Amino acid sequence: MHPPLPERHDITGLVLAGGRGTRMGGQDKGLQPLHGRPLAQWALQRLRPQVRGVALNANRNAVAYARLGVPVWSDGRADFQGPLAGFATGLAHIETPWLLTVPCDTPLFPPDLAARLARAAQQAGTPVAMAATRLADGSLQPQPVFCLMHRALAASVQESLASGERRAYRWAERQGCTLVPFEPPHDDPLAFHNVNTLAELQALQALQALAPPPACG
Repeated sequence: MHPPLPERHDITGLVLAGGRGTRMGGQDKGLQPLHGRPLAQWALQRLRPQVRGVALNANRNAVAYARLGVPVWSDGRADFQGPLAGFATGLAHIETPWLLTVPCDTPLFPPDLAARLARAAQQAGTPVAMAATRLADGSLQPQPVFCLMHRALAASVQESLASGERRAYRWAERQGCTLVPFEPPHDDPLAFHNVNTLAELQALQALQALAPPPACG
């Protein structure tokens, strides 16, 4: 018997913007402008219709992120421990049964991401589902930061971090992760195109005419 299907009101969305931005010259990636608006705001706009509520995971520039009008949750750790630390932070804060994470640097992720991950988790009976793209050889490439997870996994994430684990997919595998394919023609070829450098940000801006997100507030 399959567990209940997670619905939109069961899921909190978290935009991960807690990294060092090393390849962005140390600049805070989520605050870099795309068509005049911060990258993190594009991610929030894309995520908000899919979930009950949204928040940001950021470890610096909290005041600037707060201007985007959503809760800002810090990892509260002395160093930058990557997306898995963001998972732990989100799971420690949410009031819904499920958490969906997306990165701040991939503004074109699928508008039905939450629904498809939720359906896959329900059908497989697993507490975690992760997006994956298709490689040329037909195998699946996990996209670890696009992850739906049940809040019952909070202790597991903390234990993994304490043991020195930093790889989100390695942790997810141990929880029985379900990989969910996202690929053309159903999905935009740029759906999981992330921006790591200022040059890549400029290239995306030149490629993509995006409707501006709504004003903050």
